[in-house]
Amino acid sequence: MAASLDDDLELANEDYYSLLNVRKEATQEELKASYRRLCMLYHPDKHRDPELKRQAEQLFNQVHQAYEVLSDPQSRAIYDIFGKKGLEVEGWEVVERKRTPAEIREEYERLQREREDRRLQQRTNPKGTISVGVDATDLFDRYDEDFEEMPGGGFPHIEINKMHISQSIEAPLTNKDTAVLSGSLSTHNGNGGGNINMTVRRVMSAKGWGEVELGAGDILGPLFGLKVFRNLTPRCFLTAQCGMQFSPRGLRPSCSLMTARHLDQNTMGYLQWRWGPNSAMTTSVVRDTKTSHFTLALQLGVPHSYLMMSYQYKFQDEDQTKVKGSLKTGWFGTVVEYGAERKISRHSVLSATVSIGVPQGVTLKIRLVRASQTYLFPVHLTDQLLPSAVFYATVGPLLVYMAVHRLIIIPFTRAQKEQELELQRKSSATDIAKKKVEAESAVLLMQESVRRIIEAEESKMGLIILNAWYGKFVTDTSQKQERAQVIDVTVPLQCLVKDSKLILTEASKAGLPGFYDPCVGEEKSLKLLYQFRGVMHQVLSADIEPLRIPKQSHRIDSES
Repeated sequence: MAASLDDDLELANEDYYSLLNVRKEATQEELKASYRRLCMLYHPDKHRDPELKRQAEQLFNQVHQAYEVLSDPQSRAIYDIFGKKGLEVEGWEVVERKRTPAEIREEYERLQREREDRRLQQRTNPKGTISVGVDATDLFDRYDEDFEEMPGGGFPHIEINKMHISQSIEAPLTNKDTAVLSGSLSTHNGNGGGNINMTVRRVMSAKGWGEVELGAGDILGPLFGLKVFRNLTPRCFLTAQCGMQFSPRGLRPSCSLMTARHLDQNTMGYLQWRWGPNSAMTTSVVRDTKTSHFTLALQLGVPHSYLMMSYQYKFQDEDQTKVKGSLKTGWFGTVVEYGAERKISRHSVLSATVSIGVPQGVTLKIRLVRASQTYLFPVHLTDQLLPSAVFYATVGPLLVYMAVHRLIIIPFTRAQKEQELELQRKSSATDIAKKKVEAESAVLLMQESVRRIIEAEESKMGLIILNAWYGKFVTDTSQKQERAQVIDVTVPLQCLVKDSKLILTEASKAGLPGFYDPCVGEEKSLKLLYQFRGVMHQVLSADIEPLRIPKQSHRIDSES
């Protein structure tokens, strides 16, 4: 049942908080004050005209229903979680209505976990990686005299010299046991091999899990391994792993221990020890915040010891843009990397990194993540530090991305968004038409009250709403047809004025009496032109932004 509730939530959830114009944290006194005021406005006995009386009765019932739900702690908790649809379910089986709001939320979270478990059993959660290595050193390191006599010698020779493909799928066995089947194939300069692994993981408790791994391959031979994870304290955990590789050269055991601790809210410290073919001791500090990611690591081992430092800055934009740089130095030499990452669609992230190393040379790494699949394209440009290779590795991907983004990605995402909005408008057209009729009826019922409010406010030079518009505002004069997406809400807002004040909560304004959504799926705003103490004021407020008027900052200067 929880699934059906969530699926219909967006369509069936009428915002009772917006209808009563109260905060989601509103007290019983605030609810009662708003309810009484709306009842006086919409009470059917105040209207003699049969049509107005019918409309008033309909709106009065909506207000009464909203107050009944929000004034009851149990019903309010159910509404906050499930929406209006949850209150309409016959024979409520999810929770007992006599429970406290905290118990209702706890029960709902438990049901959500069970639902996720069922979903987990219905999918294999495939993950994969495809890496294609390209050798493009002939672009910068060729000797032209060697190719003058060869057919096609005028073109540089670019080849794929290595490739790696890996894939894994999960198979939930029980709520605690999961089997993972993975395999990989690799080839480098004509030589290749592959392996297959089977891992069974069991969750022992909320504090830890363990897994057993079995593998086989045509190069290294059979593999047997054990791995254990354990939370030692709320701020510290430990991972232990051991394995045995049955290679043609004999038995090759390995072991590793890794412990980590939260140093503060955003910082983790790691200490790892490995024994085996690549024995090493590694310590690192990782700090991850909303705007940055920093890593400092030191490794002492055989055959490699190194010091590494990396920094990543996260832009707070819609595309989740990140720029990064790192420095790594050790027995193998020194490598400097810099690059950028950006979200190009709902499920795709593209990144490019330039690696400059001594003696490694210059490499451009292109990475595309699409859902759970990763595609890597390392392009080796030169074995030497050539300025031309660094320049083209930096500027080339940037120019290509800008061209593709402007000519392909932007038109595609715009068309996709317009298609989704059109489908949303069609599916909600009937409901919007009904809301429009209700809003127009509410405005008719408000006329007498608004007249009295204006007279009272004028007598004391109080707050007068001269004009108010709600919807999507278009400043481009070439798109005049979109101006129809704005509706006049002067009367509904004047009706909410009390004691020369107008207070709107952070809920969407579309649920206010006399309002409706004129542009489904679009960003909406509320624009007001009002008079207070004989002075003109103007304000533009976002849809879900709380608003309180009058304010000195809204005042219009006489010059403007």
